[in-house]
This record gives sequence, C-alpha cells and structure tokens, in this order.
Amino acid sequence: MANNAFIDVFRVKELRQRIFFTISMLIVFRLGATLPIPGIDINALKLYFMSQQGSSNIGITEYIDFFAGGAFKNFSIFMLGIMPYISAQIIMQLLLLVIPSLKRMSEEDGGRKKVQRITRYATLVICILQSYVVTVYANSIPNAITMGRLQYTIIAMLTVTTGTVFLIWIGGQITQRGEGNGISLIIFAGIVARMPNAFITLFRMVKSGEINTVHVIIVIAMFVAVVALVIYEQQGQRKIPVNYAKRVVGRKMYGAQSTYIPFKINPSGVIPVIFASSVLTFPLQIAGNLGPEVKWLASFSYWLRPQGSPYIIIYTLLIIFFAYFYTQVTLNPVEIAKQIRENGGSIPGIRSEKMEEHLSKILNRIVLPGSMFLAFIAIIPTIVQKLFNFPIAVAMLMGGTSLLIMVGVDLDTMSQIEGHLRMHHHDGIMKKGKIRSRNL
Repeated sequence: MANNAFIDVFRVKELRQRIFFTISMLIVFRLGATLPIPGIDINALKLYFMSQQGSSNIGITEYIDFFAGGAFKNFSIFMLGIMPYISAQIIMQLLLLVIPSLKRMSEEDGGRKKVQRITRYATLVICILQSYVVTVYANSIPNAITMGRLQYTIIAMLTVTTGTVFLIWIGGQITQRGEGNGISLIIFAGIVARMPNAFITLFRMVKSGEINTVHVIIVIAMFVAVVALVIYEQQGQRKIPVNYAKRVVGRKMYGAQSTYIPFKINPSGVIPVIFASSVLTFPLQIAGNLGPEVKWLASFSYWLRPQGSPYIIIYTLLIIFFAYFYTQVTLNPVEIAKQIRENGGSIPGIRSEKMEEHLSKILNRIVLPGSMFLAFIAIIPTIVQKLFNFPIAVAMLMGGTSLLIMVGVDLDTMSQIEGHLRMHHHDGIMKKGKIRSRNL
C-alpha cells in the first residue's frame, strides 16, 4: 500500500506533537475570543449591533471585528487581537531605518532581543491607548456596562491589555513548539472561524431573494480564479545566476560552482497587506469608537470608512509602500552584492561594481507588479460588495486581506510539515514538485 501523506504526518512523533500543540493553542485563542470582559452585558451588545445593522459605524466595527476573529463584537478579552503587536513592529521597523544608533544596537550581540523587548513595551502602550478607546465605545452603547464607569474602565483596560499580551505569548509558543509562524496562524484562525457564519448569512440572503443566485455563482467562480492566481503568484520566482570561482576555506579547496539567487515575484508575501491593514485599523478604531463623543472624529470615521474611495486609495498606496519597504529590509541589494563578492562570486555579464545597481533594478521590476497585484486582490471585497450587494462578512472572505493571509499561511504551514516529513525520510505532502515557504 502506498504511503499516505496524512497518515505519515501522525507517524512522526515530533511532527505529531507540534501539530497537536498548535491546535491546542489555537483552541485556547478561540475560547478567549468568546469570553466577555467583566462588566459587559452580552444581550445589550447583541441588541445594539442588530439595531445598527447597515450604518457606517457598524461597517467600521465589522472591519475591526474581522481582524480580531469575531472577538471585537463580543467585547472579549482578546478583542484587540494581535494588531497592537503588529503596529508596534511596524513602528520599530521604521525607527530602525530612521535612527542610526538604534540600527547599530540591533546589529550588536543581543541586539535583536533588545529590539524585541522595546517592541513589546511599545505594544503595551498601544494596548493601553486602544483599550481606553474601547471603554469609551462601550459607554456609548445603552445598558452595555453593568458596573460603575471608572471601575469598568480600569478592569477593561487591564483585561484587554493582558489578553493581547497573552496572545503574543501564545504566538511565540506556537513558533517555538508548534508549526511555526504563531502570529500569522492566530490571524489565520480568526479568519477561518468567521467562515461558517458568513456562509450561513449568504445562504439566508439567497433563500430570501436578497441576492441573486447567478451573482453567487459568478462570485464563487471569481473566488476560485483568484485563489489560483494568488498561489501561482506566491510560488513564482526570478532566478539570478551566480558563478563562484575556486576558493580555499581553511584547509579545504572548494571547486567552481554555479547557483542562483531566487527572487520571488512578491518577496514580502502578505506582510504589506497585514501592515497596511494594521496601520489603517488603528485610526479607524479610535475614530469609530470615540465618534459618538467627538464630532470631528465621527466625520473622519465616515470619511475613512472601509468602503469609501479615500480608504481604498490610501490602502493601495500603503500596500505598495510596505511592499518596497519590507523588500528593502529583507533583501538589501548592497548586502547581497557584498556577500557575493566576499565569497568570490559574480553575476554573468555584470561587472562587480555594477552588481548592486543590477540587483536593485531587478527587485524594483519585480516588486512593482507584485505590489500592484496585492493591492488589486485587497480591494476585491469592496468590488464584490458594491456590484453584487454581498454582506461585508462574506465579501471580505471572498478576497482581499483574508484570502492572501489564508493562502500564504496555508502554503507556509504545508511547507513546514513537508520539511519535517522529508527530514524523517518520508515522502512530502506533494507527490510532484515542492511547496515553497512564504516565510511569513
């Protein structure tokens, strides 16, 4: 009997333990997403959100709730999700480029741990700010708070901040003891958890005649086509040939060899989309939650609503910016050229002093279409909602950030599992070819 890849996964003890540990941590995350903050009346929340269905404010709430995996509308202990940590990472990455002393510190022994510590402190500050905004929002919901406002504010801020810190810890544990990429898997689990309710809502709307069945078939066909395009794009790469001359390292002689540098069509994967979403979610949450008490914030909240033109334009520009930014951080042409020269390598047809310019030109040509493709996929939910009158929850699953994250994380997780199987002399998941990791 031929080996079955699924059975092989559970035959390898280490891999089996990692998978079960990952699943158990994700179950803890989903349980926490349903546990409300002390002092919140769940029934009052449900009545409020039902009465606000279709308003601009609820659209913002749906958007924030989407990235929190449904935890935001539950006012759960994980209602801020992992986004404060991602926001802190973005700020830290930008500071590393702007402040030379911080950059030098990160390159010293133990510098990476110091940067991570500063990022966690920044996460705490962002959590405290966002948790306070959440308490103001809760106070605007009739009968939602069952205790004194000051008491609720203190308890809610402590609970929500602790919840986000605990999520960061869970992500770290999954990375170390599970199947890796804990933060990405937490976002992935939150998106997947929304799918059943979204499709139940879609079925009810089709049954009641609110949505045409033909439109549903068109959107599903579009969804399948987009998934295929995303997989094809994320697996594609440009190979830069590199030749190495004979060299002596210690007492060993290494012969001449030819290899290549694999530049992916989109080197940064889904990171630009996650970063752009995080950057926009932060002001959206503050403006949307404080809107009832501050008039100009209410106007700003409506102006920056997820379905509006300003939001789409800013979102697209941010994706393109972060695609270039993250590629520059992870694939610095100057550093790559330096390493090639130090190891006695050369790129055929390119002079040594022109190597940086050649690599930069190739990266720029790759990143521009790749980032524009990401931006196009990211605005698909808005197109689906506008053209076919789909509910927000369903439209966001049919494309955009959710689709890119689901496909990217799935490819990366399968790559991790395949690597473990091959290391233990088993066949990989794929009978032909090889799954390429996205390194999220």
